[in-house]
Amino acid sequence: MPPKKGLSAADKRDRMLEIFHDSADVFVIKDVEKLSVKKGIISQAVKDVLQSLIDDDLVHCEKIGISNYYWAFPSEASVKIETEVKKYETELASTKRRRVDAGAAITQHKAANPNTEERAEALTALNALKERHAKVQTELAAYRDSDPETVEAMRNAAEGAKLAANRWLDNTYSLLSWCKKKFAGRESELAKFFEENGLDEKAEYIE
Repeated sequence: MPPKKGLSAADKRDRMLEIFHDSADVFVIKDVEKLSVKKGIISQAVKDVLQSLIDDDLVHCEKIGISNYYWAFPSEASVKIETEVKKYETELASTKRRRVDAGAAITQHKAANPNTEERAEALTALNALKERHAKVQTELAAYRDSDPETVEAMRNAAEGAKLAANRWLDNTYSLLSWCKKKFAGRESELAKFFEENGLDEKAEYIE
């Protein structure tokens, strides 16, 4: 004999909600548990099922003193259902209107842009022009180094680099001169030090 199938979550919610609707009374948790077990809901699941109904605003809960009281009247359920039906009817009507508007826009677009042979040829020509434009842009990038403005910018940059190099050479010579005066008699040691650090006292200015 196959094992007895338990209640689904939806079945548990429906059966517990029946307890409230059939009695139209107010309960404490012990009453809910007792009546739920009679409906086939195991006691361990009662609190979770009850909380899910509260979260969905199908059952009300109010704390009075140290106890929580639970209730759900049939009239409230019908009002809630009617409100939801009206909401969905409004959304459906809005969706239908948008669908009609979209259909009209598509029809208008097709009428303004018929799939004629001339239109097909124009689209082909447009795509060819786009490909040609991309090719020309690639060729232009290859010749950009020869562009007068680019060449002038490179020339200015080179001139600035030359001035900076000569300025550093001036500073190097000034440092050499100061060191020779400061450490007179130790010229060979100075020469070795500058040579090891890449400073050449015979370096020439860049023309």
